[in-house]
Amino acid sequence: MNKWWIYQRERFPILAHGPLIAAFSLSAVSFSALLRGSIHFPDWRSCLVAFITSLFFFLQLRIADEFKDFEEDSLYRPYRPVPRGLISLRELGWLWALTAAIQAGLALWLKPALIWVLAIAWAYLFLMTQEFFARDWLKARPVTYLWTHMLIMPLVDLYATACDWTVAGASLPRGLIWFLIVSFFNGIVIEIGRKIRAPQDEEPGVPTYSAQWGAATSIRAWLLILVATAASASIAATHISFARPILLLLTLLVGLALIISLSFLRSPKSGKRFELFAGVWTLTMYLALGAVPMLIRTLCQ
Repeated sequence: MNKWWIYQRERFPILAHGPLIAAFSLSAVSFSALLRGSIHFPDWRSCLVAFITSLFFFLQLRIADEFKDFEEDSLYRPYRPVPRGLISLRELGWLWALTAAIQAGLALWLKPALIWVLAIAWAYLFLMTQEFFARDWLKARPVTYLWTHMLIMPLVDLYATACDWTVAGASLPRGLIWFLIVSFFNGIVIEIGRKIRAPQDEEPGVPTYSAQWGAATSIRAWLLILVATAASASIAATHISFARPILLLLTLLVGLALIISLSFLRSPKSGKRFELFAGVWTLTMYLALGAVPMLIRTLCQ
């Protein structure tokens, strides 16, 4: 059991990912409820299923990475748990199957129709694990690799929102597409943010955007995606009558991101600040788009 604790600490730290995924899933369910005109927090069962299923989706993404990156990890990152023999790919495969079984069981318990939404996300996750059967072609095109892999984010979010609208017997709420677009861009914000490094922190054989594009270009791309995310979130917020607070909050955060970026370009000591800011940005945005306006609406009734 100790080896699983070590594995999660190194590759999927629950204490770090848990709050972000909780905000992600709670806000997805809340945003759907807001679109439907509900004045009450969604049922606890919907929130629970959305959270556990989302948590397992992100764990499955990590497991998929272990499989598809095994050769590179063995060559360039032998210190990771799988290459050094702490956990085997076979064990991770069984863990993936267990989490999928739990996801399916929760879907059937909450609303059997959720199975179809779950299957769509699983199918795309399978294609990602296989690198869409075009690994070398994708590896040679970092931008295409990035957006094709980030499409899993709105699919996970679609499932989380479905824990509300399918249970309510409603169709896909009008305006939900903008929340899914926000998820797509947020995934890119996190992905680029965690792969911007200072020159002294770059590792041979470890692809980062700062190494591939240069620090200045990767930071410009990151800032551009932040602005696109903020714009999409503002449009999504108009559908729940919460656009002005969102716009003000995100404008302040974009300003902070600009300060962080300029500081790094002047003195590139550590790229960790981008990963940290991306986490804060994502957590704040999801809460402001779902849980917070849902709480305000509930209290004002």
